Amino acid sequence: MPWRHGRSTVMPPRTKIKSSLKLYWQLLSAHIKPQRGAFVFLLGLLLGSVGLRIFAPQIMRSFIDSALAGKPLSALLAAAGAFIGVALVQQGVAIATNYLGEKVAWRATNALRGELAAHALRLDMSFHNNTSPGQLIERIDGDVAELSNFFSFFALMLASNILLLLGILAALFAEDWRAGLGFAAFVMLSMYLLLKFKSIARPFVKARREGFTAMFGFIEEQLSGTEDLRSAGAVDYSIKHLIKHSTGIFSHTRKSTIRMFFLNLTIDVLLSGGLVLAMVLGFKLHSLGLISAGTVYLFVHYLGLLDEPMWAMTRQMESFQTISACVERLNEFQALRPKVGSGLDMSAAASPLVAPPLLSYAPPDEAGFHPVALRFEDVTFSYNEEDTVLHAVGFDLPPRRILGVLGRTGSGKSTLVRLVARLYDPQAGRILYDGRCVGQIDPGELRHRVAMVTQDVQLFRASIRDNLTFFDRSYRDEALLAAMEKLGLSGWLAKQARGLDTQLDSGGKSLSAGEAQLLAFTRVFLRDPGLVILDEASSRLDPATEQLLEQAIDRLLAGRSAIVIAHRLATVRRADDILILEKGRVVEYGPRAGLEQNPDSRFSQLLVAGLEEVLA
Repeated sequence: MPWRHGRSTVMPPRTKIKSSLKLYWQLLSAHIKPQRGAFVFLLGLLLGSVGLRIFAPQIMRSFIDSALAGKPLSALLAAAGAFIGVALVQQGVAIATNYLGEKVAWRATNALRGELAAHALRLDMSFHNNTSPGQLIERIDGDVAELSNFFSFFALMLASNILLLLGILAALFAEDWRAGLGFAAFVMLSMYLLLKFKSIARPFVKARREGFTAMFGFIEEQLSGTEDLRSAGAVDYSIKHLIKHSTGIFSHTRKSTIRMFFLNLTIDVLLSGGLVLAMVLGFKLHSLGLISAGTVYLFVHYLGLLDEPMWAMTRQMESFQTISACVERLNEFQALRPKVGSGLDMSAAASPLVAPPLLSYAPPDEAGFHPVALRFEDVTFSYNEEDTVLHAVGFDLPPRRILGVLGRTGSGKSTLVRLVARLYDPQAGRILYDGRCVGQIDPGELRHRVAMVTQDVQLFRASIRDNLTFFDRSYRDEALLAAMEKLGLSGWLAKQARGLDTQLDSGGKSLSAGEAQLLAFTRVFLRDPGLVILDEASSRLDPATEQLLEQAIDRLLAGRSAIVIAHRLATVRRADDILILEKGRVVEYGPRAGLEQNPDSRFSQLLVAGLEEVLA
């Protein structure tokens, strides 16, 4: 079911998801169900409002007939008081309806935003690499905002307007069957036109929403590259393309508006004709003595009441164009599925899912974590069908050993560790953890056992505490302080103005690259993984930060399996084994000590030439 939570990339080619009442009902029921009590009460308010609107003209009809008949003033005052009382109750019901409707809408749309955000986080990297943050924001927030009316009033108001029409027709038939028949014909003609043209503008509205998504994605990209745009003199180019996006949106808006204008004009002509019908019919029946003057008022007033739901339904049909487009887009988004699955998709049919026990698998460490044994078997990977990034890569990482990965920029180092963290799945070969194919391992278990620290550490505009715990309130401050002390960071924390409450800037702008990695180490330490992947900072560090970093790395990797993309000699010396990549191929692999002592090895030659300079 597209509206249920599920693993989230890749749509089947040319898949088109059609809008339908069933789809709308699934969406509505899924997000209104938690508020069914409030929704039922809201429905009761709307039904009460319909009843009051049909009943109020009857009081006025009685007042007119009583006045013309010369009845006592007390009777007229009673009718007037009843009419005013009903009007006040109507206003109270309207206020309660609006308040409750907004409350239901906000809760439902916020729940949907949360669902879509969670779904986006489940999507694999191939989706995120092709989708800008601006496009995601527009899809998750912009489209959902358009559905606010859908969750609160659209279905209920549509139902109440239909009930109001039926109630008015029933009241007219009760007064005079000829009047009821005439108005019924008018309503059926109007409804036919509404249903016939309800989707007249939908394609253009959907195209407009797509245009907004593309434009916001473009704006986000341009803002993030403001400095480069200015320095390259490309501001005019950026403005030109922004105008191009805006022009496309304007074109689709104009086309949808013109079509809705003609629909509204048609309804306006029909309603004007209905008013003429009411006045002519009322005059004719009154002149024949078949109805009273109050009943003539009733006809005209009910026609006015018909005017309101007809226009309301027209506006709802206009909203329906936007709602349909947004529902289709959100359904398409929810239907995305990941290339990185959770089943047995990693092994060939002829290959066993569990490798022979050639590696010794370590029991859980005293600290509680389980050092991981990792194996790559002829792993081949490409981001697209044209360029292969890794070619038949194979190596073993026994428990509690550190593998240092070396290579120039573009050799495939980052791709290799992304496969280890299962951000992608390889096209060929197998990756095994403790003898189990990674496709057999639940993603939650894998995320718990494997932790990755990249050069580009993501920090939030929040406190140090929230940046360490990812806003998880279950962590106690004592645990955070103990982790930082064990990693040798208590001295660094003591220098912060407010300790754990010190606010950090978004992106870690107030921290150096080394300090950002120190915080990332603490995040990892709190999770207690069995395998740590470290892409150490390649930038030069000040001596104090470098010393802290060295101490933290020693304590973080102690007793754990680790893969380190090394940029500094000190880190290389820490490795037990060395893997050198060149153009996606393993050109050297073996124990560090043996390779270092072999003058013919590439690793030994790198040390002689200067590791930092050669691999820069």
